[in-house]
Amino acid sequence: MDTNNRNDAHLSQLASIGQIAAGIAHEIKNPLTAVKGFLQLLKERNEKHYIEIAQSELENAIGILQNLLQVSRPDGEDEPFESIDLTVELESLIQLFQDQFYRVNLIKDIQDPGNFIYGKRNQLKKTFFNLLKNAFEAIPGKGTVTVGHKATENEVIVYIEDSGSGIPKEKLGMLGTPFFSTKENGTGMGLTLVFSVVYQHNGEIKVESEEHVGTKFTIVFPRGTGVQRKSERVRLDSNASQSSSLADFFIQNRETFEKRLLMEAVNAQDKIDEMMKIGNIDLLANAYKLVLYIVQGKEYETVSFAKAEGVNWAKHSLNLAFKLEWIQAVRRVIWDFLYRYDRINDHFTDKEQFYVMEKRINELLDLFLSHFFMSYSQVKDDLARAHKEMAEDLSVPIIPLTPSISILPLIGTVDKTRSDIIEEKVLSQIGSSRIEKLVIDLSGVIEMEPDIVKSLIGLIDGIKMMGCQTVITGLRPEIVRTMIRSGLSFESKATTKGTLHQALVEHLAPSPIAH
Repeated sequence: MDTNNRNDAHLSQLASIGQIAAGIAHEIKNPLTAVKGFLQLLKERNEKHYIEIAQSELENAIGILQNLLQVSRPDGEDEPFESIDLTVELESLIQLFQDQFYRVNLIKDIQDPGNFIYGKRNQLKKTFFNLLKNAFEAIPGKGTVTVGHKATENEVIVYIEDSGSGIPKEKLGMLGTPFFSTKENGTGMGLTLVFSVVYQHNGEIKVESEEHVGTKFTIVFPRGTGVQRKSERVRLDSNASQSSSLADFFIQNRETFEKRLLMEAVNAQDKIDEMMKIGNIDLLANAYKLVLYIVQGKEYETVSFAKAEGVNWAKHSLNLAFKLEWIQAVRRVIWDFLYRYDRINDHFTDKEQFYVMEKRINELLDLFLSHFFMSYSQVKDDLARAHKEMAEDLSVPIIPLTPSISILPLIGTVDKTRSDIIEEKVLSQIGSSRIEKLVIDLSGVIEMEPDIVKSLIGLIDGIKMMGCQTVITGLRPEIVRTMIRSGLSFESKATTKGTLHQALVEHLAPSPIAH
């Protein structure tokens, strides 16, 4: 069977998905209605746990329907065709998987950049995102993923290869079929979308796989650039009068702006709910707010908003790579809107006016990013410093027993760094709390190097100079042997007791009552 016949057969297969979607919608309509009613009852009874379960199942069902409808009506997306350099898109997508680089070695075989294809950017990004995600997930432990790109006179070729578990030969022909998946909990819709998008871009897809060796997807697109057709443009409000400001234009077309932004950022849809749950961050609303500040030239508001965003993202440890991709998507949508704004009524009467606007918008976007990262870094530094101080406090746990007596139980290894921290914290605490007797328990310290013992003796001298007595308890035989061999002793510097209990009984016992 030649390529055209294979493509026709697969497109015929995909054409039936609309019927599948309609059937599934009919079959699950009643259960979904029941779930909705059940949720209402649960809310009245405040059974939160069951509400969350029901809502989760409802979202899964709706998600399946949305995926089916998306694949069955791929031309329904109002997304423009444009010239796309796949090397740029692949580089940005690869960065989304940085958290996997510790176990998976990524090899980039990028050749012939600057060769364009004509297509829908968002659909192609989703396609390669799904293939990359599958490649990383196919590797159970450590392994390698290779991303390749090259061009010929008439074609642009991309391949994604993994060293994962592979696909059985008898199942290769089923790839791309809805609801067929080699994953335990997969739906197969990801690869269905991949095959659908590739064929609609007049491309070819080839899959090679061997069990326990790995899988390689090779996709071939025809080279070319083109002019966007009128019917494929994002629909904007054409009623904007010549006197309307750019800000008014964005306000009139907010819904289209948000839709266009989701098309530009490949994995934003999955992130929106996640961001809201983690940090109460509304990505779309915040992007719209930022754009209005920028097009209105509000520098102070832009900087303040950037600082607040930096704090929020740092506190919740959100992904910076995604933030960069999101802001670049915002930048592209702004320029798309600016172009449409001018085309509607020729708002820019000369090139200089346009360049001034361009310069100002870019400056404010860069200013936002600059202050966002400064704020993010400052919060991260403060958090790291606070964690360090907390760790130091936990490593020197001075516990007050009475207003004048405290104990310091040391556990684990005491090295030079920790010895210095102990010295600083102990002397500082004695000065601030007016401690008269400090019990240092060493029963949790297995061994100490001679230099550390000398440091401890020096600390005891310092404690004595501050008018405080030292009681040492729990000296282990290993430490005593080290002191004997090194000629070291606590003689006349501190009182020693065998156990912490003995010291507490003696020093906390009530004074005898005089008769």
